[in-house]
Amino acid sequence: MNPHDFTWIFALGIVGSICDAFGIGANDVANSFASSVSSGSLTLAQACIIAVFTEFLGAFLLGSNTAETIKGGILSVDLFVPQPELLMLGMLCALVGSAAWVIFASKKGIPVSTTHSIVGAIMGVGIAAFGGGAIQWGYSGVAKIITSWFVSPVAAGIVTSIIYLPTRYIILENPNSLERGIKAIPVYFFFTSLIGAFYIIYKGAPGTEAAKMSIGVVIGISVGVACVVTAFSWVFFVKWLRRRVIGKENIRWYHLPVVHFVKYRPAPEPVVEQSTEVSSELESGGEVDGKMHTGSKNLSDEVDCEVDTDAQLNETDGASKYSPAAIAKRLKYYALRGVKKDVRNLNNKKLADVHEAARKFNDDTEYLFSFLQIITACLASFSHGSNDVANAAGPIASIYDIWKTAKVDVSGKAPVPMWILAMAGVAIDVGLLTFGYHVMRKLGNGVTYLSPSRGFSAELGTSLTVLTASKIGLPVSTTHCITGAIAAIGLCNGNVRALNWKMLGWCFLSWIITLPIAGLTAGLLFAFGSNAPNKFF
Repeated sequence: MNPHDFTWIFALGIVGSICDAFGIGANDVANSFASSVSSGSLTLAQACIIAVFTEFLGAFLLGSNTAETIKGGILSVDLFVPQPELLMLGMLCALVGSAAWVIFASKKGIPVSTTHSIVGAIMGVGIAAFGGGAIQWGYSGVAKIITSWFVSPVAAGIVTSIIYLPTRYIILENPNSLERGIKAIPVYFFFTSLIGAFYIIYKGAPGTEAAKMSIGVVIGISVGVACVVTAFSWVFFVKWLRRRVIGKENIRWYHLPVVHFVKYRPAPEPVVEQSTEVSSELESGGEVDGKMHTGSKNLSDEVDCEVDTDAQLNETDGASKYSPAAIAKRLKYYALRGVKKDVRNLNNKKLADVHEAARKFNDDTEYLFSFLQIITACLASFSHGSNDVANAAGPIASIYDIWKTAKVDVSGKAPVPMWILAMAGVAIDVGLLTFGYHVMRKLGNGVTYLSPSRGFSAELGTSLTVLTASKIGLPVSTTHCITGAIAAIGLCNGNVRALNWKMLGWCFLSWIITLPIAGLTAGLLFAFGSNAPNKFF
């Protein structure tokens, strides 16, 4: 082939990459925020707003300059050197196969590994092109992925338990839990900010000096950052919490930096008849009068609400149905539909026994951990955007490189232009905003009852596990880790009925079938395309 041949593959590859990134947002990003939303630390809308920025910035700023086009050395790239266009077609089929499975799984609310999905798709392409001998079946390839099905959830579960159990026995179960919690908050801020700073610095922005720092320098800077954050929390945040939670003052978040100078602000008088706005806030588990509430709508009520809304949208008659105002109203409804869902399942009758078996603690003490959980959710989202964007960006980068040079880079890596990272980052955000609620609903309180302290422990345990394992060479998956962390939280209740074992079974089954389904889809597409009749002139 010559440079710029097979432009149609390049064009379709862009579409496939966007679809795959959309699936990543709907599945991977959704399960990153599931515990924050399910515990009530964030509303679904707030989580989406935060993720829009953290995911995009992680993908755009810290997305690697080079992405592994053949993840984990699964396929021997040199087999495609005689016909570079076949690798272009293979990467296109891999993107389509991966995107199709991830989007389908997201629709069903099943958390799957998007990394394993693209790997399975590439395996299918390799088998269809050159047979099973083209695949690395040993521990350096497929066996390592299978190992991660067991290592990821177990490792994350152990780390999460180590974080949560001391919190439960030392703070939550103490008769004076609120006072103990407020005193312990700076310590939690220290370790949370230490882990976050270490990860971001150690990851390093590609091409900057941060990527060349020694481990000692990274640790030193991380400790310094953690000390500053801890000092701020000790001086300002603890005082703010005492006034807001213990004193019940009407003090707002923007008073935090000047909390020592703000005069006494009494809480507003309780209103007998709640306004529609406040009632709506309570139903969605939002914040009213400075306190988190855990109310939520029943899923059946949500369905009825959606039907009523659709009826209202269609109640316009004649030409008014197509007026600019009516069209704008309809567009707004469908644009925001994905962030107005109930994903907490607190009144779900099928999960009532699971939630009832979980131990409940003081609401005010739990509220203390909401702020920490928001930080860990942002960290998980930022790191996810910087890492997993390669699942969608890597294959299209390979297609683009071959399209420009008409050669196969045998290193298995290709430079990733910034426009590809930006494109994938935007598609990830759209996937979360429009489709992410499916996975959040199933993975959150659908597995076990989650509160802010539980959700914080699960997210911090997942981040710490992924960070540590990736640096020492253990095969882990973020999706598998957060699932294992949430399961461990359920087991920490000391009651096996506090876990939805059926949901966990479906999760594990989805991990197993991801490789063959994505691989079969991509392999069949490649076999069809590569063996199609050609028209010669």
